[in-house]
Amino acid sequence: MTANGWLQIGAFFAVLFAVTKPLGLFMARVFSGERTFLDPLLRPIERLVYRASGVDEKREMDWKEYTLAMLLFSAVSMAVLYLIERTQQWLPWNPQHLAAVEPGLAFNTAASFTTNTNWQNYAGETAMSYFTQMAGLAYHNFVSAGVGIALAIAVIRGIARKESKTIGNFWVDVTRCVLWVLLPACLVIALIFVSQGVVQNLRPYDTAKLLNPQTLRTTRADGKTATQTVTDQMIAQGPVASQEAIKILGTNGGGFFNANSAHPFENPTPLTDFMQIVMILSLGAGLTYTLGRMTGAQRHGWAVWAAMAILCLAGVATTYAMEARGNPLLRSVDQRASAGAPGGNMEGKEVRFGIASTALFATATTDASCGAVNGMHDSFTPLGGMVPLVNIMIGEVIFGGVGAGLYGMVVFIILAVFIAGLMVGRTPEYLGKKIEAYDVKMAILAVLIFSLIVLGLTGVGVAMRLGTSSISNPGPHGLTQILYAYTSMAGNNGSAFAGLNGNTPWYNNSGAWDMLFGRFFMVIPVLAIAGNLAQKKSVPESAGTFPVTTPLFTFLLISVILIVGALTFFPALSLGPILEHLLMHAGKVF
Repeated sequence: MTANGWLQIGAFFAVLFAVTKPLGLFMARVFSGERTFLDPLLRPIERLVYRASGVDEKREMDWKEYTLAMLLFSAVSMAVLYLIERTQQWLPWNPQHLAAVEPGLAFNTAASFTTNTNWQNYAGETAMSYFTQMAGLAYHNFVSAGVGIALAIAVIRGIARKESKTIGNFWVDVTRCVLWVLLPACLVIALIFVSQGVVQNLRPYDTAKLLNPQTLRTTRADGKTATQTVTDQMIAQGPVASQEAIKILGTNGGGFFNANSAHPFENPTPLTDFMQIVMILSLGAGLTYTLGRMTGAQRHGWAVWAAMAILCLAGVATTYAMEARGNPLLRSVDQRASAGAPGGNMEGKEVRFGIASTALFATATTDASCGAVNGMHDSFTPLGGMVPLVNIMIGEVIFGGVGAGLYGMVVFIILAVFIAGLMVGRTPEYLGKKIEAYDVKMAILAVLIFSLIVLGLTGVGVAMRLGTSSISNPGPHGLTQILYAYTSMAGNNGSAFAGLNGNTPWYNNSGAWDMLFGRFFMVIPVLAIAGNLAQKKSVPESAGTFPVTTPLFTFLLISVILIVGALTFFPALSLGPILEHLLMHAGKVF
């Protein structure tokens, strides 16, 4: 580890802290219907959208209607994306004349982008036309992020309101999120990216002559060796900057290119790399301030922010330390007793970004449900790769995906307040609302659904040839590849241990249902909590009320998050990355 690396990490947290209040305050005003500087331009557009779609912006919904509207909107959007993928060979902006996406992969991709997962079992530059990327995938990048933020705002309203049957209007929340928050920010960010060298065009791919032609030898089915000389290289391009902005800000993560943010056309400079890391967590951080603002408990919002920041720092420090030390088997005899290996573990990392930035990116993208990567997690050391996995396992509540991080954190807040109530022998209260059996049951249900999906599918995957045939490494590393895949999909993250081949009928279909259940089955209990809290009366604080604005609350919240994650997933982690780490120090690698 170096001073320069820690300076990068320190600068990241400083910038993230600086943008939290402005973003949170702006979102609070947008979703409370207060006037903003964008209103003169956007209010006429908003009214036109409502008039065209038949939405009454003044009519609010209870939690059941809100949930139904969200599910129907997502189902229709998913069907449209599937149709675009299956017919892209006949649609415009397909200069490479790419064929239709095959049904299993199209189903997986449609489920992936609808759920804000953006898991990709394909290489974007060889599978998706420009039209599919723009009208299909980029559209979902905006609306799936908008849905996530809308759900978080609905939960905040449920906490803030008293004796109310409604938690807002889904159509209004999504519209205002896209128009006021996502589109303006992405327009500015895309222009900055273009200035740094991110490509933005609709041209056909270019062909370049190799200075040093390459000779490839392959073994044919009949056992004979075939030789081929490669003299040309295809240089893919396209409307990348516009996709990249919403991919990162909306914590979608799906790369225009297969290499994602390790590709120089997506992430060309240290400045764009730093911007992307900050953007991944910026809206999630801002929503903690929005929570405090809309509930009238600003110190509570900062207490939640502090819990997220502490967990984020712990993850970055662990990953950075493990990657900076590197593989002990690659050190010389004299160096094995020293603090680290020369250069650390640079496998799977971009030299232009280095270890510190890669560790920070990997932690941030899995703290959020983003999944964009500037290095390959499969090439991390066992414990370095375990941190991104654990980040997803605990629900990606460390700032989290847009909206999803906050409403996921509310589940743990309910559990923390309930445990605190048990410790003091009183009915637990949260911001003036009594937490009762129904709220705790729904919170536990959300936690159990996630773990059941992940561990169930992983168990089936490692027990069947259909699952193990896709791994690239045997032993505990192969288990980690399968465990990471199903965890990432259920957590709507989208990053992967790159050694797993996911483009098979088994992984395309099981993964699609994994993503759909992970998104929507977890949202329903959370919205039920919001609807129940909105109906409750406010009770005054008493001597026995556990305050949710103090460092003690932050400590308790962190403890509950870690304990729930450890108790649920520790056995699987013990057989995967922890065992691999121990075997590595014993001289065995996979």
